[in-house]
Amino acid sequence: MELIKLLGILIVIIGFALKKDSILIIILAAIVTALVGGLGVTGFLNTLGTSFVANRAMAVFIIIMLVTGTLERNGLKEVAGNLISKIKGASSGVVIGVYGLMRSVFAAFNISFGGVAGFVRPIIMPMAVGTLEAKHQTVNEDYVEDLKGMSSGMENIVWFFCQVLFVGGPGALLVQATLSGLGYEVNLIDLAAVEIPVAIFAVLFTVGYYFIKDRRLEKKYYGNDVKNEGGHN
Repeated sequence: MELIKLLGILIVIIGFALKKDSILIIILAAIVTALVGGLGVTGFLNTLGTSFVANRAMAVFIIIMLVTGTLERNGLKEVAGNLISKIKGASSGVVIGVYGLMRSVFAAFNISFGGVAGFVRPIIMPMAVGTLEAKHQTVNEDYVEDLKGMSSGMENIVWFFCQVLFVGGPGALLVQATLSGLGYEVNLIDLAAVEIPVAIFAVLFTVGYYFIKDRRLEKKYYGNDVKNEGGHN
């Protein structure tokens, strides 16, 4: 009977394996785990409410999730894909690279776009896939999976290295506190100054790497299969 409490984990594994909606899977797994674990509906809601009070920042995630879901339902992904498909010469690598450069500027001011779930998935990925649809007759699913990793990787790398540039941000304070514990007293301004060349190198290297990787992936999956102006091979 104890194994039934792991039913929620099984739902997550099966749902992700079948590539179903990730948010729906997590919510369903949470509800099932609460019910089979004896927590009940009331206990589940109480626990959820208590967690929100203790972690108020989670409310921002919920708002982003609701807004993103509403926009997606009303055609956000299709609009983003159609928009980028009209730009001549655009490629998935260029889309991801431009996003990385733009994202680094906002990250330096500690401005978040909602991360992978809130911005990359509903905006950047459709735009990247839109460039494939504009140039090729079909969209290769293996190529799309690679683009998902590249888009998410760009978001994580840029946010990791550039958020520390914001003086007083949580990343900078964490580094300062860690160094202080090791006996090194440093100012936040000095930390930001040291981090600037590191962040620039990390962003430019990642942009260049993903651009080259995208070119190789396109050659691997499509070769010379590109649409002409009439829409035929």
